[in-house]
Amino acid sequence: MVDRPIQQQAEYLVKIVSKNPHIMAILNSNPFPHYNNWYLGAGCICQSVWNYLSDKEITNGIKDYDLVYYDAKDISKEGEIREQNRVEKLLSALPVEVDVVNEARVHLWFEQDFGKKINQLKSCEDAINRWPTTATAVGINKIDGKVNVYAPYGLNDLFGMVVRPNKPSVIKWVYEKKVEKWTKKWINLRVIPWKQI
Repeated sequence: MVDRPIQQQAEYLVKIVSKNPHIMAILNSNPFPHYNNWYLGAGCICQSVWNYLSDKEITNGIKDYDLVYYDAKDISKEGEIREQNRVEKLLSALPVEVDVVNEARVHLWFEQDFGKKINQLKSCEDAINRWPTTATAVGINKIDGKVNVYAPYGLNDLFGMVVRPNKPSVIKWVYEKKVEKWTKKWINLRVIPWKQI
């Protein structure tokens, strides 16, 4: 699937992640009916693909399912917690952890957690553009019955099982920590060293 047209890759991606019942349950639940700018993304998407390509159980090694939304009108921690609690209640039948983040407020805590100051993000797409690796910079949502894929760096690295740092957005230690964790779970990953980018 590497080097195929992006539309063909996106369709294949949806076909693969559709095999993960937790992803489909989350998408079909319409988790953010009051927001148009939201995605399910990052690890749960790429790891479902890596599992499929590695002949592993589709949910193998997936720690949590990241749901992001964008609400610049309420960037309070309390507002984000309300959304987290609402989504947890909505998806309470699922045996998985769902992590909910308002991308409009990431700049308020990013420096404290990662030692790097950032400006307020403009959208969920702006956030995905900055996710740590090219393979994980993928978001999927379902709006008005249509599944949409946002992949700013394409899908070649994802399907090629290539782990590449998304410089300058990612911090070196964050990237290397992810590499260490992922290569233990998916031995076929091809890692691009930090210094080569």
